[in-house]
Amino acid sequence: MRVLVVYASAAGSTAGIAEWITGALMARGHEVELRSVEEVTGVADYDAFVIGSAVHDKAWLPAAADFLAQNRRTLCGKPVWLFSVGLPGALRGPLRRWAMLEETDILAELLRDVTPVEHRLFTGVITPSTFGKFGALLFRAMGGRFGDFRDWAEMERWSESIADVLAEQKS
Repeated sequence: MRVLVVYASAAGSTAGIAEWITGALMARGHEVELRSVEEVTGVADYDAFVIGSAVHDKAWLPAAADFLAQNRRTLCGKPVWLFSVGLPGALRGPLRRWAMLEETDILAELLRDVTPVEHRLFTGVITPSTFGKFGALLFRAMGGRFGDFRDWAEMERWSESIADVLAEQKS
């Protein structure tokens, strides 16, 4: 099966996660191509898709949302996995639980264009520049932390589950 991994990244976290997923699928014997949404010229030649975007204001980046909307007919009936990259892991306590609820809002928007096999919300790299000067101060005051919160083990498990489904469909 030919798999296309597509991403829209704001600061590089989502691109890094997409690269990791691509490598993990290739290591399990799948034919995989990695492209940013801006680089994709067509999707008809692919059998499966892993599509991800950074999340800003509880929504995918416009380029990623547009990609889904423009390609929904071709994606229909094909296995599609979606991932979002936000900031839940950078928060603590009640704020973290509240931020995890954003997955429902994100997914509700995406389901208008595609029915995914699965959706995952990952945490990316959170830097002060993500929020601007005042926003960074507020984020810290609310208990937010800066750093790289990508959970590579979790991404490996998810990639493995995708590879397993693809292998079953191949045979």
